[in-house]
Amino acid sequence: MERDHVKVLADSMKRLMRRGGITHLRKMVNNAHASDLASVFRSMSFSSQKKLLDLVEDIDGKSALFAELDTDILNALVEGMEVDDVATILEKMPADDAADLIGKLPEKKSAALLKAINWEGSEDVEGLLKYKDDTAGGIMVTDFISLKEETTAKEAIASLQNEHMDVEMPFYLYVVDDYGKLVGVCSLRQLVTVPPATPLRSFMATDVFKVKTYTDQEKVAKIVSNYDILAVPVVDDENVMAGIVTVDDVIDIIRAEATEDILKMAGAGEEFVETKSVIKSTKIRLPWLFASCLGGIMAFFIIGRFEETLQQVTSLAAFIPVIMGMGGNIGTQSSTIVVRGLATGRLQIDDLWNVVLKELAIGLILGFVYGALIGIVAQFNYSTPALAFAVGLAVISSMSVAALVGSMVPMFFGRIGVDPAVATGPFVTTAIDIISVFVYFMLATVFLGL
Repeated sequence: MERDHVKVLADSMKRLMRRGGITHLRKMVNNAHASDLASVFRSMSFSSQKKLLDLVEDIDGKSALFAELDTDILNALVEGMEVDDVATILEKMPADDAADLIGKLPEKKSAALLKAINWEGSEDVEGLLKYKDDTAGGIMVTDFISLKEETTAKEAIASLQNEHMDVEMPFYLYVVDDYGKLVGVCSLRQLVTVPPATPLRSFMATDVFKVKTYTDQEKVAKIVSNYDILAVPVVDDENVMAGIVTVDDVIDIIRAEATEDILKMAGAGEEFVETKSVIKSTKIRLPWLFASCLGGIMAFFIIGRFEETLQQVTSLAAFIPVIMGMGGNIGTQSSTIVVRGLATGRLQIDDLWNVVLKELAIGLILGFVYGALIGIVAQFNYSTPALAFAVGLAVISSMSVAALVGSMVPMFFGRIGVDPAVATGPFVTTAIDIISVFVYFMLATVFLGL
C-alpha cells in the first residue's frame, strides 16, 4: 500500500515536470510527507531532484527532507549548494539529526558547515560528532528533561510547561544528583497522579535501564525493544547523563541493522545499493564474489582430479548440480537462522553446541529424505544400484555437512567478535560446494569400484 502511494506520487510529479505544471507540482511537493518525498527522490534524476528541492518553500520542510534522504543523494545535493544555505537548513534540525547529516558529508564540507552554523545547538552537534556513528553517543538526543531529587511533582510540571516545552521526548523525567549523575527516572503518568508536594525521590524508579556513550547501537535497540520503553538514557563512565536514545531512532537502527545483515548475507556489501552508480555498485559486490570465484576454481580442480572416473561413468555428472544445490540451500537456511537468532538475541554464543547439534540433526533427517528420493530417481533412470547408493549417500553427506557448516561458522565468527552475517552467502555456499563435490566423487569411486 505504501509503495503504491509513493509510486503514484512519483509518477504524478514526473508527469507534471514534463508538462511544466510548476504550480501544481509545488503544491504537491509541499503537501507531501518528507519520508514519501525522499522515496520519490530515489527514482528521480539529479536535475529533477534539484528542481523538487527548490520547490520546497519551508525551511522546516527542507530540514525534514534532508533527514530522510539517502547519503548519496544528500551528498550530491549539498555539493551544489552554498554553505550558508545548507547551514540555514541545519539550524532548523534537532542536534542529533544535524550531527547525523553532517557526519554523512565529506570532511571538507562538514568542517565548513560547522563554522557556518550559528545556533544554540551547535556545541551539541560538535559534541555528538566525536562519537562513532554506530554507538549510543552517536545517535543520542542531548535535549532531555533532568531534575533534582528534591524537586516536587508540582515544580516538575511547571518546569515542563515553562522550560522544557520543545523537548523531543517529554514522557520521561530523569532524576539526577548535584553532580548530574543519573539516580532515577519518573514517567509523565506518575508525575500527574501523585500529590503535588511529593518530591521526585519518593516515587522515582531507581532501577534504570541505561547505556554508555560507547555502547553499540544494536545493543541499544535490543534494550528498547525488549523492555518496551520509549527512550533509554545514555551516561558516561561517571554515570553523568549525556543524552537519550528515543524509540524513533531505534526503529531506524533496527531497519538499518537488518538491511546490513541481509546485504552481507547476500554478498552485496553493507549499504543500500539501489541509488549507487553502476561503477560503485560493481566495486561493492566485486570482492564478495571473489570467494565464489575461488570456490569455483577449486571445484574445477577437484572434478579434474576425478576426470577418469567421469569418463568411465558419465552419468555421475548429471547429479553434480542437485548435490551441490541441496547442500547450498540447507547451508544457507541454517546460517540464516543462526544469524537471525544471534541478531535478535534469541540465540547466544554460549549455545554453540546445542545450536550446531540441532542443525546437524535436521540436516541428517532432511538428507535421508532427499537422499532416498534422488537415489530412487538414479536407480530408476540408470538401473545401477551402486550409483544410486553413492548418489543418495552423497546427498545425505552434503546436506548434513552443509547444516553443520552453516550453523557452526556464524557461531564461531560471533565468538571471535566478527559479524556473523559475513559468514553466510558466498562464504558458506562456496565451502559447501567444494566439500559436496569432493565427498560425492570419493563415494562414487569407492562404491563403483573405480
